[in-house]
Amino acid sequence: MQLIIQPDAGTTPIVKAIKKAKKTIDIVIFRFDRSEIRKALEVAVDRDVVVRALIAHTNRGGQKSLRKLEQALLEAGIVVARTADDLPRYHGKMMIVDGRTLHIYGFNLTRLDIDKSRSFGIVTRNRKLVQAAAKLFEADTVRQTYAPGNQRFVVSPENSRQVLTAFIKGAKEQLLIYDQQVSDNLMQRVLMDRAKAGVEIRILGKLEKTIPKCKVRKLADLRLHVRAIIRDGTNAFIGSQSLRKLELDGRREIGVIINDRTV
Repeated sequence: MQLIIQPDAGTTPIVKAIKKAKKTIDIVIFRFDRSEIRKALEVAVDRDVVVRALIAHTNRGGQKSLRKLEQALLEAGIVVARTADDLPRYHGKMMIVDGRTLHIYGFNLTRLDIDKSRSFGIVTRNRKLVQAAAKLFEADTVRQTYAPGNQRFVVSPENSRQVLTAFIKGAKEQLLIYDQQVSDNLMQRVLMDRAKAGVEIRILGKLEKTIPKCKVRKLADLRLHVRAIIRDGTNAFIGSQSLRKLELDGRREIGVIINDRTV
């Protein structure tokens, strides 16, 4: 399992993974403006890799650019699908290479998110996680219902609230949280319970309610664009969903629970 740290890593691990692809690439896109990633996908098609892109039906202020991106990818020989419009946002970001390697990103494939923001991504070859991600990609591509199975693969609105509530409740000593907007009432209640139990809680971002002994501050120097929770220095969550009601219950968001201490 590999951790991608932005802005340090840049596009290198993404482009490198695309260049190594031998058979297939499945990629989910919410925002996209990186020409080097687009070029790598086009070159992959030229060497007979089947590239499928699932594009969000909308994002704030960017529908025109999404439709333009769809057309450009189609012209390059990439198979393009568009998400349904049943949810306000399809905000997850992931890529599956050769059905064996899964990338989950907290960042969009944009200059702002990659070059100017603190964010994280995860690369894993865990077979069960890859299978769960492939199942989600197929369901969203054909606009069918997704039924979650692997509890480490965290998907909104299906299982995020359940999994993340249990994850936070499991903290014994410490919770380190990156989150632009912790505002969900139930999640804040769980955090308050952990604080009362003596768990150290530190948040980089914002917390709607005051929790005694919980330390909150803004990230200095960099824009924050990741949702991550490190629990007791042994486990972590990285994904696209904030501890915010809409992102837990109303949008498509994708994340992963990590058990690798080195990450």
